[in-house]
Amino acid sequence: MKDVHAMPPERGPLRLRSVGLSGIRKPLVVQRPERANTLTVEFRVAVDLPSNRKGSDLSRNAEILAEIVDETAFRPVDSLETACSTIARELLARHAYASEALVAGSAEYFLPKGISETKRSFEDYTLVAEARARRGDDGSVSLLRAVGAEAVGMTACPCAMETCRDALTREYPRLADAEFASLPMITHNQRNRTRLVFELDGAAGVEVDEVIDAIEASQSSPTYAILKRGDEGRVVLDAHRHPKFVEDVLRDLLASLPERFPDLPDSTVVRAHTVSEESIHKYDVEASHALTLGEIRRTIVA
Repeated sequence: MKDVHAMPPERGPLRLRSVGLSGIRKPLVVQRPERANTLTVEFRVAVDLPSNRKGSDLSRNAEILAEIVDETAFRPVDSLETACSTIARELLARHAYASEALVAGSAEYFLPKGISETKRSFEDYTLVAEARARRGDDGSVSLLRAVGAEAVGMTACPCAMETCRDALTREYPRLADAEFASLPMITHNQRNRTRLVFELDGAAGVEVDEVIDAIEASQSSPTYAILKRGDEGRVVLDAHRHPKFVEDVLRDLLASLPERFPDLPDSTVVRAHTVSEESIHKYDVEASHALTLGEIRRTIVA
Protein backbone atom coordinates (compact mmCIF):
# COMPACT_ATOMS: atom_id res chain seq x y z
CA MET A 1 0.00 0.00 0.00
CA LYS A 2 1.37 3.40 -0.98
CA ASP A 3 2.35 5.54 2.03
CA VAL A 4 0.95 8.90 0.93
CA HIS A 5 2.01 10.57 4.20
CA ALA A 6 5.69 9.81 3.45
CA MET A 7 5.56 11.34 -0.03
CA PRO A 8 7.11 14.78 -0.58
CA PRO A 9 4.68 17.72 -0.37
CA GLU A 10 3.47 19.34 -3.58
CA ARG A 11 4.03 22.90 -2.33
CA GLY A 12 7.73 22.53 -1.78
CA PRO A 13 9.89 21.95 1.32
CA LEU A 14 8.51 23.64 4.42
CA ARG A 15 8.86 22.26 7.95
CA LEU A 16 5.69 22.49 10.07
CA ARG A 17 6.14 23.10 13.77
CA SER A 18 3.09 21.17 14.95
CA VAL A 19 0.70 18.66 13.40
CA GLY A 20 -1.52 16.43 15.51
CA LEU A 21 -4.84 15.71 17.14
CA SER A 22 -6.90 17.80 19.56
CA GLY A 23 -10.17 17.46 21.42
CA ILE A 24 -9.59 13.83 22.43
CA ARG A 25 -11.25 13.12 25.79
CA LYS A 26 -10.02 10.27 27.96
CA PRO A 27 -10.44 9.14 31.60
CA LEU A 28 -7.11 9.31 33.42
CA VAL A 29 -6.69 7.79 36.88
CA VAL A 30 -4.34 9.79 39.12
CA GLN A 31 -3.25 8.44 42.49
CA ARG A 32 -2.73 11.16 45.08
CA PRO A 33 -1.59 10.53 48.67
CA GLU A 34 -5.08 10.95 50.09
CA ARG A 35 -7.24 9.57 47.26
CA ALA A 36 -7.42 8.41 43.64
CA ASN A 37 -8.95 10.84 41.16
CA THR A 38 -10.41 9.93 37.79
CA LEU A 39 -9.91 12.96 35.60
CA THR A 40 -11.75 13.50 32.34
CA VAL A 41 -8.91 14.97 30.31
CA GLU A 42 -9.07 16.70 26.95
CA PHE A 43 -5.78 16.05 25.18
CA ARG A 44 -3.86 17.73 22.39
CA VAL A 45 -1.01 15.62 20.95
CA ALA A 46 1.27 16.74 18.12
CA VAL A 47 4.72 16.43 16.59
CA ASP A 48 6.63 18.55 14.11
CA LEU A 49 6.67 17.55 10.45
CA PRO A 50 9.89 17.71 8.41
CA SER A 51 9.92 19.44 5.06
CA ASN A 52 10.23 16.22 3.04
CA ARG A 53 6.96 14.64 4.29
CA LYS A 54 3.46 15.35 3.01
CA GLY A 55 1.71 14.31 6.23
CA SER A 56 2.05 13.02 9.77
CA ASP A 57 1.06 9.52 10.87
CA LEU A 58 -1.82 10.72 13.02
CA SER A 59 -3.26 7.31 13.89
CA ARG A 60 -0.12 6.67 15.96
CA ASN A 61 -1.07 9.60 18.20
CA ALA A 62 -4.48 8.08 18.93
CA GLU A 63 -2.92 4.66 19.55
CA ILE A 64 -0.38 6.08 22.00
CA LEU A 65 -3.09 7.91 23.93
CA ALA A 66 -5.22 4.78 24.14
CA GLU A 67 -2.35 2.60 25.31
CA ILE A 68 -0.91 4.94 27.95
CA VAL A 69 -4.09 6.57 29.30
CA ASP A 70 -6.21 3.41 29.32
CA GLU A 71 -3.48 1.62 31.29
CA THR A 72 -3.99 4.02 34.21
CA ALA A 73 -7.23 2.19 35.02
CA PHE A 74 -4.96 -0.59 36.31
CA ARG A 75 -1.79 1.35 37.13
CA PRO A 76 -2.61 4.98 38.04
CA VAL A 77 -0.10 7.75 37.38
CA ASP A 78 0.93 10.26 40.03
CA SER A 79 -0.06 13.36 38.03
CA LEU A 80 -1.43 14.64 34.75
CA GLU A 81 1.96 16.07 33.81
CA THR A 82 3.54 12.64 34.31
CA ALA A 83 1.07 11.17 31.82
CA CYS A 84 1.75 14.00 29.36
CA SER A 85 5.50 13.42 29.69
CA THR A 86 5.18 9.69 29.02
CA ILE A 87 3.01 10.36 25.97
CA ALA A 88 5.43 13.00 24.62
CA ARG A 89 8.39 10.62 24.84
CA GLU A 90 6.45 7.86 23.12
CA LEU A 91 5.41 10.24 20.33
CA LEU A 92 9.06 10.81 19.47
CA ALA A 93 9.78 7.10 19.72
CA ARG A 94 7.09 6.23 17.15
CA HIS A 95 7.54 9.27 14.90
CA ALA A 96 11.16 8.67 13.92
CA TYR A 97 11.09 11.66 11.55
CA ALA A 98 10.01 14.11 14.28
CA SER A 99 12.29 16.15 16.51
CA GLU A 100 9.65 17.79 18.74
CA ALA A 101 6.49 16.53 20.44
CA LEU A 102 3.85 18.45 22.37
CA VAL A 103 1.22 17.03 24.68
CA ALA A 104 -1.27 19.27 26.48
CA GLY A 105 -4.11 18.22 28.73
CA SER A 106 -6.84 20.02 30.63
CA ALA A 107 -9.30 18.52 33.07
CA GLU A 108 -12.00 19.43 35.54
CA TYR A 109 -10.62 19.12 39.05
CA PHE A 110 -12.60 19.09 42.27
CA LEU A 111 -11.55 20.07 45.78
CA PRO A 112 -13.65 19.86 48.97
CA LYS A 113 -13.92 23.51 50.02
CA GLY A 114 -16.48 25.90 51.43
CA ILE A 115 -17.02 29.19 53.18
CA SER A 116 -17.13 27.18 56.44
CA GLU A 117 -16.45 23.63 57.57
CA THR A 118 -20.18 22.92 57.75
CA LYS A 119 -20.87 24.14 54.19
CA ARG A 120 -18.22 22.33 52.23
CA SER A 121 -18.82 21.00 48.74
CA PHE A 122 -16.71 19.85 45.82
CA GLU A 123 -15.66 23.10 44.17
CA ASP A 124 -14.61 22.83 40.52
CA TYR A 125 -11.35 24.07 39.02
CA THR A 126 -9.40 23.46 35.82
CA LEU A 127 -6.16 21.49 35.92
CA VAL A 128 -3.71 22.03 33.05
CA ALA A 129 -0.48 20.28 32.11
CA GLU A 130 1.94 20.24 29.19
CA ALA A 131 4.98 18.27 28.14
CA ARG A 132 7.39 19.21 25.34
CA ALA A 133 9.90 16.58 24.26
CA ARG A 134 12.84 17.46 21.97
CA ARG A 135 15.21 15.08 20.23
CA GLY A 136 18.79 16.30 20.10
CA ASP A 137 21.29 15.75 17.30
CA ASP A 138 22.77 12.88 19.30
CA GLY A 139 19.36 11.20 19.65
CA SER A 140 18.87 12.07 23.32
CA VAL A 141 15.47 13.38 24.40
CA SER A 142 15.01 16.38 26.68
CA LEU A 143 11.73 17.17 28.37
CA LEU A 144 10.09 20.35 29.60
CA ARG A 145 7.00 19.94 31.80
CA ALA A 146 4.39 22.51 32.78
CA VAL A 147 1.62 22.27 35.33
CA GLY A 148 -0.94 24.72 36.61
CA ALA A 149 -4.56 25.47 37.36
CA GLU A 150 -7.36 27.93 36.75
CA ALA A 151 -9.75 29.15 39.41
CA VAL A 152 -12.88 31.30 39.21
CA GLY A 153 -13.40 33.95 41.88
CA MET A 154 -14.58 37.54 41.96
CA THR A 155 -13.14 41.03 41.93
CA ALA A 156 -14.56 44.36 43.03
CA CYS A 157 -13.61 47.49 41.10
CA PRO A 158 -11.59 49.96 43.25
CA CYS A 159 -12.11 52.85 40.80
CA ALA A 160 -15.92 52.73 40.88
CA MET A 161 -15.76 52.23 44.64
CA GLU A 162 -13.96 55.53 45.25
CA THR A 163 -16.10 57.31 42.66
CA CYS A 164 -19.22 56.18 44.54
CA ARG A 165 -17.67 57.20 47.86
CA ASP A 166 -16.93 60.70 46.55
CA ALA A 167 -20.43 61.05 45.09
CA LEU A 168 -22.14 59.95 48.33
CA THR A 169 -19.92 62.22 50.41
CA ARG A 170 -20.94 65.20 48.32
CA GLU A 171 -24.60 64.20 48.57
CA TYR A 172 -24.45 63.43 52.30
CA PRO A 173 -21.69 65.64 53.81
CA ARG A 174 -22.11 64.06 57.25
CA LEU A 175 -20.54 60.89 55.83
CA ALA A 176 -17.25 62.66 55.20
CA ASP A 177 -15.43 61.33 58.23
CA ALA A 178 -12.65 58.86 58.86
CA GLU A 179 -14.98 56.03 59.86
CA PHE A 180 -16.97 56.29 56.63
CA ALA A 181 -13.77 56.47 54.59
CA SER A 182 -12.58 53.16 56.05
CA LEU A 183 -15.77 51.22 55.22
CA PRO A 184 -16.14 49.13 52.07
CA MET A 185 -18.24 50.95 49.48
CA ILE A 186 -20.60 49.88 46.73
CA THR A 187 -18.96 49.14 43.38
CA HIS A 188 -19.42 46.89 40.39
CA ASN A 189 -18.13 43.33 40.49
CA GLN A 190 -16.60 40.91 38.02
CA ARG A 191 -16.30 37.15 37.74
CA ASN A 192 -12.55 36.65 37.64
CA ARG A 193 -10.77 33.73 35.97
CA THR A 194 -7.09 33.38 36.73
CA ARG A 195 -4.67 30.75 35.43
CA LEU A 196 -1.20 30.07 36.82
CA VAL A 197 1.26 27.69 35.12
CA PHE A 198 4.78 26.65 36.15
CA GLU A 199 7.33 25.38 33.61
CA LEU A 200 9.36 22.75 35.44
CA ASP A 201 12.84 21.37 34.86
CA GLY A 202 14.22 18.10 36.15
CA ALA A 203 12.53 16.68 39.23
CA ALA A 204 10.96 19.97 40.36
CA GLY A 205 7.25 19.78 41.09
CA VAL A 206 4.31 21.70 42.50
CA GLU A 207 1.07 20.59 44.14
CA VAL A 208 -1.93 21.80 42.17
CA ASP A 209 -3.89 22.40 45.40
CA GLU A 210 -1.25 24.96 46.40
CA VAL A 211 -1.49 26.60 42.98
CA ILE A 212 -5.25 26.97 43.48
CA ASP A 213 -4.72 28.45 46.96
CA ALA A 214 -2.34 31.03 45.49
CA ILE A 215 -4.83 32.04 42.81
CA GLU A 216 -7.77 32.39 45.18
CA ALA A 217 -5.72 34.46 47.64
CA SER A 218 -4.93 36.94 44.86
CA GLN A 219 -8.58 37.58 43.93
CA SER A 220 -10.91 39.89 45.84
CA SER A 221 -12.71 36.77 47.10
CA PRO A 222 -13.19 33.12 46.21
CA THR A 223 -16.64 32.02 45.14
CA TYR A 224 -18.51 28.97 46.42
CA ALA A 225 -21.17 26.51 45.33
CA ILE A 226 -23.08 26.63 48.64
CA LEU A 227 -23.94 30.03 50.14
CA LYS A 228 -26.84 30.93 52.41
CA ARG A 229 -27.94 34.54 52.76
CA GLY A 230 -25.52 35.36 55.54
CA ASP A 231 -22.70 33.69 53.64
CA GLU A 232 -23.48 35.75 50.55
CA GLY A 233 -23.13 38.90 52.63
CA ARG A 234 -19.79 37.70 53.96
CA VAL A 235 -18.43 37.00 50.47
CA VAL A 236 -19.59 40.39 49.19
CA LEU A 237 -18.06 42.21 52.17
CA ASP A 238 -14.79 40.30 51.86
CA ALA A 239 -14.57 41.17 48.17
CA HIS A 240 -15.33 44.83 48.79
CA ARG A 241 -12.70 44.96 51.54
CA HIS A 242 -10.18 43.85 48.92
CA PRO A 243 -11.09 45.73 45.71
CA LYS A 244 -8.75 44.87 42.85
CA PHE A 245 -8.07 45.61 39.22
CA VAL A 246 -6.89 42.68 37.09
CA GLU A 247 -3.45 44.31 37.36
CA ASP A 248 -3.66 43.95 41.15
CA VAL A 249 -4.68 40.30 40.88
CA LEU A 250 -1.74 39.56 38.61
CA ARG A 251 0.84 41.45 40.67
CA ASP A 252 -0.39 40.05 43.99
CA LEU A 253 -0.34 36.52 42.60
CA LEU A 254 3.17 36.76 41.19
CA ALA A 255 4.54 38.51 44.28
CA SER A 256 3.22 35.72 46.52
CA LEU A 257 4.99 32.90 44.68
CA PRO A 258 8.49 33.09 46.24
CA GLU A 259 7.05 32.58 49.72
CA ARG A 260 4.54 29.94 48.63
CA PHE A 261 7.03 27.94 46.54
CA PRO A 262 10.42 28.48 48.20
CA ASP A 263 11.93 25.21 46.92
CA LEU A 264 11.44 25.89 43.22
CA PRO A 265 14.63 27.03 41.46
CA ASP A 266 15.12 30.55 40.13
CA SER A 267 15.04 29.19 36.56
CA THR A 268 11.38 28.14 36.89
CA VAL A 269 9.28 30.04 34.35
CA VAL A 270 5.90 31.26 35.57
CA ARG A 271 3.03 32.10 33.24
CA ALA A 272 -0.04 33.86 34.62
CA HIS A 273 -3.19 35.12 32.95
CA THR A 274 -6.22 36.75 34.53
CA VAL A 275 -9.47 38.03 33.04
CA SER A 276 -12.32 39.86 34.73
CA GLU A 277 -15.68 39.40 33.04
CA GLU A 278 -17.13 42.88 33.31
CA SER A 279 -20.61 43.57 34.65
CA ILE A 280 -21.21 47.16 33.49
CA HIS A 281 -19.05 47.20 30.34
CA LYS A 282 -19.57 45.34 27.08
CA TYR A 283 -16.06 43.92 27.21
CA ASP A 284 -13.78 42.00 29.54
CA VAL A 285 -10.44 43.09 30.98
CA GLU A 286 -7.36 40.88 31.05
CA ALA A 287 -3.71 40.90 32.04
CA SER A 288 -0.92 38.38 31.60
CA HIS A 289 2.78 38.03 32.25
CA ALA A 290 5.59 35.46 32.06
CA LEU A 291 8.90 35.56 33.90
CA THR A 292 11.17 33.42 36.04
CA LEU A 293 10.91 32.93 39.78
CA GLY A 294 14.39 34.38 40.04
CA GLU A 295 13.19 37.62 38.46
CA ILE A 296 10.28 37.76 40.90
CA ARG A 297 12.58 37.10 43.87
CA ARG A 298 14.97 39.85 42.83
CA THR A 299 12.06 42.26 42.32
CA ILE A 300 10.49 41.45 45.70
CA VAL A 301 13.83 41.84 47.51
CA ALA A 302 14.43 45.14 45.75
